[in-house]
Amino acid sequence: MDKESLIVNEIFFSIQGESSYCGQPCAFVRLTACNLRCSYCDTEYAFYEGDKRSVQDVVAEIKKFRCSLVEITGGEPLLQPAVHGLISRFLTLGKTVLIETSGSVDISPVDARAILIYDIKCPDSGMADRNRWENIGLLKPIDEVKFVVGSKEDYEWSKCILEKYQLMNRHQVLFSPVFGKIEPKELATWLLEDSLNARLQIQLHKFLWTPQTRGV
Repeated sequence: MDKESLIVNEIFFSIQGESSYCGQPCAFVRLTACNLRCSYCDTEYAFYEGDKRSVQDVVAEIKKFRCSLVEITGGEPLLQPAVHGLISRFLTLGKTVLIETSGSVDISPVDARAILIYDIKCPDSGMADRNRWENIGLLKPIDEVKFVVGSKEDYEWSKCILEKYQLMNRHQVLFSPVFGKIEPKELATWLLEDSLNARLQIQLHKFLWTPQTRGV
């Protein structure tokens, strides 16, 4: 794969449903391919579906939305070398750029001005052994750390990781329930019982539309 083109699954304009930017209008670029197979994945269509497009073409389409917030997601967007040129182009245009990454890929090449939404995989995902722990030391204060939990065991595991790497002291921490597996209020109760200074996120887009709707 070259550094001037990308395999793009979809480009769309929607409401940001996750992270501390939840609720804001956001332009999304979803790239094709993922190196993980999480048990709860809701974007399996991004594993293989996509069209080859130039970085210039992608930037031109995003500019039509007249939106200052852009998210690059997947799949795993950092698998494609050309994503770094895309990130830099958006930043040069004055965009706030969010990168949704699984944390299984080296983050060192990512432009320091971009904001990583760094997804640490919990045991219920089936991918916890793919976490690239050396990335933790590369995270910047502006980066956010996310745990998608499917059980109380996942939640307790996440707390251990927070403590081990002192993540609460350095980053916005996000907790999200696996959609359809545990109720958001159950996770909310755990956070309140522990007085954990983390943000509960519920994938707002799945409540605004349907869990199966694409391009929103």
